[in-house]
Amino acid sequence: MATTHSIEGKKISKVLGLVQGNTVRARWFVRDIAAGLKAIIGGEIGTYTVLLTRARNEATERMLEESRKMGADAIVSVRYETNSIVPGTTEILAYGTAVKLE
Repeated sequence: MATTHSIEGKKISKVLGLVQGNTVRARWFVRDIAAGLKAIIGGEIGTYTVLLTRARNEATERMLEESRKMGADAIVSVRYETNSIVPGTTEILAYGTAVKLE
């Protein structure tokens, strides 16, 4: 898996196509209260950091699983996007191009 358009030292023999994985997470009311208090004094809101890290990992794993089903050797041009679906929710989308290597 690489964010670049190629894998160093390898040649792409075939482009298999787009692969993607996503997850949508909702905030939790109790965490929102703690986050509000943290916003007053400043600093990282650790519970949200953990939540988004888990969501990013889940989206990545879903993308990797899709690439495995296609028989890919690698994924190039990997990107991540976040979107708010409705207030209080966040979607994490991981996508890239599945390829075969020589």
